[in-house]
Amino acid sequence: MTRARKELVSFETTPYYHCICRCVRRAFLCGEDFYSGKNYEHRRGWVLERLCELQGVFAVDVCAYAVMSNHYHLVVRLDSDRAACWSEDEVMERWERLFSLPLLVARYRAGKTGTVAERERAQAQIALWRERLQDLSWFMRSLNEHLARRANAEDGCKGRFWEGRYKSQALLDDAAVLTCMSYVDLNPVRAGMADTPEASDFTSIQQRIRMLASKCDRQEREASDEAQPSLTVLGGEGADPHANAVVFTTEDYLELVDWAGRAIRDDKRGAIPGHIPPILERLQIDPVQFMRHVGKGRGTYHVAALGCVERMRAAIRRLGRRSIKGIGVSGRMFLAPPGCR
Repeated sequence: MTRARKELVSFETTPYYHCICRCVRRAFLCGEDFYSGKNYEHRRGWVLERLCELQGVFAVDVCAYAVMSNHYHLVVRLDSDRAACWSEDEVMERWERLFSLPLLVARYRAGKTGTVAERERAQAQIALWRERLQDLSWFMRSLNEHLARRANAEDGCKGRFWEGRYKSQALLDDAAVLTCMSYVDLNPVRAGMADTPEASDFTSIQQRIRMLASKCDRQEREASDEAQPSLTVLGGEGADPHANAVVFTTEDYLELVDWAGRAIRDDKRGAIPGHIPPILERLQIDPVQFMRHVGKGRGTYHVAALGCVERMRAAIRRLGRRSIKGIGVSGRMFLAPPGCR
């Protein structure tokens, strides 16, 4: 039976989630539509522009992204601790960037509420906004509705642009987060849109590589950063004090993606090369199962959660369920429980 999204997204379970959203029928988010001959490449920039805007409003961090022709992937981290530190004025200011303030709240901010009941009602509304500004559903709603309206206006039509609500998958530990990030970043390589990760346009892996490239022209880097969202800093780089920060470095992650990308070939589907990066050993991930899932196409990530079996069982108990789709996949992929964050 289908469960409400609020029962699947839980701060207590994990702050990390993989989200997927696909266009309806043959509609194109980006790329070239071979049926109509129209080119929608410029829409890729819309996704990144909106992500940049929403990052300044929501307590949501972007870990990985890939903007494809008719769908996109996001790996995000919800930061409830940051939202809890916002003052009422900051909550109102952030909410007003996207939505208009009700008259009562505007009067409260101006100090013109006359009764205790009015002040309490305004404070309750601000508390609700604080919850929404750290909520995955409100973040995805603000992203998808904006893109749908803009695309429909450009096409001169009405109606659905997305085939349904976004799909989400809980990522319960570092191994699950990095496995899913690799899957997202290698989407263009798997789809034949790029030969290498660094050539994969509109992906977080390309952005991370460019940020690390010491030979990259400074002006070119600054110009590209203006249209790209801020990415979570991976562990070991001394810039992310977040309690749920991934402990593995960018160099480890790039090595993992490069190894997986080289193994995903038409003549060697699922084959494992001789050199296996040490990060897989430290994450206690079976390399064959890793390649089987990162290298597959559609259907690979139609599971509700991913993580070591112990964390999956803990999530089942916390959510009050009998099982979670994905526990079998996790049992085959993760050899032993990785260290907790």
